[in-house]
Amino acid sequence: TGDERQAFKMEFLDDFFRWVGELKKERPKLIIVGDYNIAHTEIDIHDPVRNKTSSGFLPEEREWMSKWFNNGFTDAFRFLNPDKVEYSWWSFRARARENNKGWRIDYQSVTDNLRDKLLEAYQMTDVVHSDHCPVYLKIDL
Repeated sequence: TGDERQAFKMEFLDDFFRWVGELKKERPKLIIVGDYNIAHTEIDIHDPVRNKTSSGFLPEEREWMSKWFNNGFTDAFRFLNPDKVEYSWWSFRARARENNKGWRIDYQSVTDNLRDKLLEAYQMTDVVHSDHCPVYLKIDL
């Protein structure tokens, strides 16, 4: 059911958080990029009001993302583009991509000690291979 899947997702996220916390002890500089399936803040979703009870924008998911970004990780895209609206996922329904009614759920997370090395981060919205688009990160290592 939806509740079971949501509970599994939250358990996975908590396990992942702990695992990465241990990994950071040995490898303090990390870049973790992928589909978190969570729109962190209202700017990351085209309709935050109507989606406030949708999986991917639930309060507990958004709180987890805040915990992630408040415990040693930086959202590379948002750090470089604090007010920019770009999405990485669109439903196949209702011409959502064409109308840019999407969600930013794919993140480029870097440890805070790499924040000053960030050069560019964006969504490659013109690349269409699925309901997601690739994300781009340029960093000066």
